[in-house]
Amino acid sequence: MLNSSMKKEAIKKLENSITSYEKSTKKLQTKAISLHNTRSYGVDVINKIEEYINTLANTPKEFEKTIEKVEINLSSFKALTEISYDEKEMIRLAGGGTAIGVAAGVATAAIAPTAAMALATTFGVASTGTAISTLSGAAATNAALAWLGGGTLLAGGGGIAKGSVLLALAGPIGWGIGAASLTAGGFLANKKNKEVAIKADKERVEVIKASKVLDATTAEIIKLNASTETLSTNIEQSLITFVSNTKRVKSYTEFSQEEKELLRALLNNTESLSALFKKEVAK
Repeated sequence: MLNSSMKKEAIKKLENSITSYEKSTKKLQTKAISLHNTRSYGVDVINKIEEYINTLANTPKEFEKTIEKVEINLSSFKALTEISYDEKEMIRLAGGGTAIGVAAGVATAAIAPTAAMALATTFGVASTGTAISTLSGAAATNAALAWLGGGTLLAGGGGIAKGSVLLALAGPIGWGIGAASLTAGGFLANKKNKEVAIKADKERVEVIKASKVLDATTAEIIKLNASTETLSTNIEQSLITFVSNTKRVKSYTEFSQEEKELLRALLNNTESLSALFKKEVAK
């Protein structure tokens, strides 16, 4: 048949690009979970620092202010990790959004709960366009639920479809293209070979673009995860050493000048670590 080989080659290339895209998606989800776990470890380390500072008498006022800043930086992450993920609720919320938002929301709901929450804390953007990382308490919870659903708790929709990475994660359904139907055969049975080949090539370009977005973002996540893990580990080790060397001290005023400087440095590093929780990964 005319252009039969062209059609077969185009479809094969599309299938390969979709396979590559699926690998990129899974890798991003895996790395997002790793970042989420590292951040959870970071929270534990920060809690240890705060607990130790609270055991000391006569600490400077600046310590209290620094700890307040740290808690503000952590507040949205802590709020998001306390959300109870409900797949049915995610799909229900998606029903209130735009057409693309609904499709993306359903696709997101299909992601494993752990991965979904990891993605929410990494990419979450509220319906107003405000990063979830800048919110706290109930506002962060509601925004995350809406984000996971692909819609919003208010009218207007949007949610996950607002960012290129998030839309890429939604897959062919979320993109609003027919890659899935092309490979499934429904489109193939009723169209001419050349028409199918052109359509397949067009879809393949979109799939490749989405894969590149995911791969670039995964690299950013890996970098952020490494920075967070290194700083968390260094702070924990420094705290262990400091406490071991100053067991006798119960009041800040009893520290030597060198010990005071070490403690200040430790607290400053803790603030730097907490700031990484607000660092946005490009979307």
